[in-house]
This record gives sequence, structure tokens and C-alpha cells, in this order.
Amino acid sequence: MGSRPRFIDDLSQGAPAEPAAPHPLATDDALLDAYSRTVIGALERVQQAVAFISVERRLPGDTRGPGGRGARGGTGSGFLFTPDGYLLTNSHVVHGATHIGVTLADGSRFDADLVGDDPDSDLAVLRIGSPEPLPHVELGESGKLRVGQIAIAVGNPLGLAQTVTTGVVSALGRSLRANSGRMIYDVIQTDAALNPGNSGGPLINSAGQVIGVNTAIIPGAQAICFATAIDTAKWVIMQLFAYGRVRRAYIGVAGTTTPMSRRVQRYFGLSAESGVRVMEVVKGSPAATAGVRTDDTIVGIDGVEVDSVDGLQRVLDASRIDRVVSVSVLRGTRKLELDLTPVEQAS
Repeated sequence: MGSRPRFIDDLSQGAPAEPAAPHPLATDDALLDAYSRTVIGALERVQQAVAFISVERRLPGDTRGPGGRGARGGTGSGFLFTPDGYLLTNSHVVHGATHIGVTLADGSRFDADLVGDDPDSDLAVLRIGSPEPLPHVELGESGKLRVGQIAIAVGNPLGLAQTVTTGVVSALGRSLRANSGRMIYDVIQTDAALNPGNSGGPLINSAGQVIGVNTAIIPGAQAICFATAIDTAKWVIMQLFAYGRVRRAYIGVAGTTTPMSRRVQRYFGLSAESGVRVMEVVKGSPAATAGVRTDDTIVGIDGVEVDSVDGLQRVLDASRIDRVVSVSVLRGTRKLELDLTPVEQAS
């Protein structure tokens, strides 16, 4: 910020008076209010780790190599989350790419390898090689978010690198359908403006910790944008590191996170304030075979309390595939333990 403009007094009455000494607080730093300081401080913690991602995809039927006339390009955002070059981005940014390029904030460019891609959560992990440790973000905890707290989005909308927008966490626990057709649960809604090219960039809190991965907007709407919660992303990252893909156990229910009253909690001896209300049971599925019904509330798997759809998905990991598990459900005034055997979810 430059110096403020000075206004010249009417000189017709004689020589001008000596200019007053500047007020000790009239500095650029003093002109920043608390909100501005918060945003600037948070941004400084992540900005160097935010990357511009460019991809090439071969058009159907094209036999030429990358960069040929038959290649189709695309761009997006991502961010480094380890010093040894691992990045997180959206699946739809890199899915099907024949070449992935990464440009960091300092202008350095790298070719990236795809570590793993999960269209069902719209997340992907990339790796770039560097002889030196790279700047990286700190991953926060989306489970501790509260509606109304500051949310800051960083990315490359429409190719405009290192663009920053601010807003608040507008809502929690939203659902969003991925390109694969599967629902992504526990999505963060924010009014921090997102545009094409923001996809895969970080949504951060006032401490500069990543709380979500910017994912989607509603075309035609204003200030309604979505990010995949970072707690979901952490689980996906570990799956991709372990298997190169996400292995999920499937029981065959569709549900929604539903709150439980304190009376219900006390009656059934539950510490969780919510559970998963079953909206649909797939015919012939493990849940159907075990006797799970519509309007049951799932509150646990093998003694692990389940308080949300996202929590249910995390519990149903690869370790429970083809193994008998006990599902705790509330049905009217009863708590039932139903045994079922999850199968591996088809990719």
C-alpha cells in the first residue's frame, strides 16, 4: 500500500503551516484490521505449497503421443502436504491424464506421477521429485469445524494463479454426488468464491490449516461452493498409499446423518450425538440378508460408534471385507445387534 494522498490547503492567506508529524499509528500495518491480519497470516502459511496443475488427455481414437494435436488439455489446483513431494488434488482434475505438470508458486515446474485416484471421493494423490524439501501445508481437523468460522480458498481459477477468496463455513455435513455417481458425504459448504480451476486447491482456516479440498460449485448459484472435508481426505490418502486405490467394504444401505436426543442417548447408553438413519436397503445386499430395515438407525460397527455417514464409510474399510461384523441398530425402543458380512465395493 502506498502513502496516502495529501490535500493542499488554500495558500491565499500566507505561507502554509508546517506539516503535522504523522500519527505514530498511521502506518500500513496499523491500517490492517484484525480480519485482514488473520487472512494474511493464514495465507502466508500455505501459499508456497499451492500448485497449478496442467494435464493432457488423449482424445478417443487418437494414436499420437502427448502434446499431439489429438491431446486435450485441462487445468486445476493442488497442494503439497509432505516435504518430499506428495500433492493432493481432485480426481476430476487428473483422471485419465496422459501427462500431468505441476507448477509451484516460485515458478518451478515438475512432471508429476499419479500415486492413486479415487473418483468416488473426487480425490487424487500425485508425487513430484525434488532434491530439496518442499514447502507443504498442515492438515487440520474438519471434525472440529463450526458454522460461521473463517474459510479461505486458494487456487488458480480460470488460470489466474495464486488467487485468494475468503468467506465462512456456511454449513457442514452436506452431500455431493461425484462424477462416478457415488455420493460424497460430510462435505463442507462455504461462500468463499470458487471458479473453474479452483478444483483441488486448499480450503484453510484462520490458522492456515487445511480443512477441505475445494471441489465443486452449483452453476448459476452465488456463494454456494463445496469442499471435501480434510478428515475424509486423510483416510483416502492412507488408502491410496497402501493400495493405490481405495478399497471399501459394502453393506448395501443408503443413509443420512441424523441427530439423536439426549433422552435417546441416555436410554441406549450412547456417547455419540448422532447416527445414520437408513433410507434404503439394496435388495440382496449383505444388509438386506442380515435384516437391516429402512428407518433403522445405525449407531455402531463391531463396537465402534458410528455418528455420521462419513464415519460409517470410514469404519467400512478394507479390513472388514468378507469378515462377519456386528452392526448395532436402533429400531423403535430396541437396540439390535445384526451380523452381516460386507463384500468389496465394486470399483
